Amino acid sequence: MKDAEGCPKTIQPITKGSAMDPDKLMTDLSKELSATLKAMSKAKTAEEKLAYSQVVKNLCESLGVFLDFAGNMMDFDLDD
Repeated sequence: MKDAEGCPKTIQPITKGSAMDPDKLMTDLSKELSATLKAMSKAKTAEEKLAYSQVVKNLCESLGVFLDFAGNMMDFDLDD
């Protein structure tokens, strides 16, 4: 499945009433990042590569938010 720009679209939209599970979101972001990198390797023009690189940057930043949060949560002692 591809979006309007022809980029691969693997993440399913969040539907009303669905829970925002952080593990599922991280898994979906990772899958999307992998699919985008694979598509980027097949891009022919500089414009296509630039578009994919911007998507990769955004996905990496989004995934970084979750990883930072997970790292911060590890600092808390949950045994108290």
